[in-house]
Amino acid sequence: MADLMKGKRGLIMGVANKRSIAWGIAEALAGEGAELAFSYQGNMFGDRVKPLAESLGSDFCIDLDVTDEAAMEAGFAALRERWGSMDFLVHAIGFSDKEELAGRFRDTSRANFLNSMNISVYSFIDAANRAAELMPEGGSIITLTYNGSQRVAPFYNVMGPAKAALESSVRYLANDLGPQNIRVNAISPGPMKTLAGAAIAGARKTFRHTEANAPLRRNVTLEAVGGTAVYLASDYGNCTSGEIIKVDGGFHVLGMPQFDNL
Repeated sequence: MADLMKGKRGLIMGVANKRSIAWGIAEALAGEGAELAFSYQGNMFGDRVKPLAESLGSDFCIDLDVTDEAAMEAGFAALRERWGSMDFLVHAIGFSDKEELAGRFRDTSRANFLNSMNISVYSFIDAANRAAELMPEGGSIITLTYNGSQRVAPFYNVMGPAKAALESSVRYLANDLGPQNIRVNAISPGPMKTLAGAAIAGARKTFRHTEANAPLRRNVTLEAVGGTAVYLASDYGNCTSGEIIKVDGGFHVLGMPQFDNL
């Protein structure tokens, strides 16, 4: 390894299990020498996250409910007490009621719309603000999005507008935090076999369709997303901010399926 992240510290938010995109990013960053902290919500996820963190040499796990102001205060206070400062934040948190990730977007309930925006978008703004206070010499803030923000994807429903709002937030935060030498970017992977992705109706068909039609004729891997995150978090990405980087085998460039699949 090149030790691109040696001497850098950061928080990973959103690991659920070994198939999580956040976990792929954590492995890549740790492999390049980064020191990591992990957040989780509740004992059930804590029981999953703590052994994974330990496998990367981290004993720093924080129970952090992003909808609870007091929990956010306490979580970032723990980071300040343990480290004093940090260099990067990876936000990989999104949520919508599984029952509403099927059927039609027009049937989205008010309660689920507001909850989805709160957890999927505002949590990023809140975490970015708190992380920025711990980045006196600058740093990198990364979140995760999906092409359903820009184009209609089957059953993605309310998560489409949520990710569109998230991407807009990336641009505004990049502008606000740029003078502090803090870079803000998003990675937009193609469909992946994750716990979150499995909640979307028709996920298997979407996965197969992307694999068959993407210019590279394959779906994205955790390693590919992790490598992109290393670039964004390392000094090699020190002039990249406000970007939505597609890591989807080129699928986003298509106007229709490959000829043989029409």
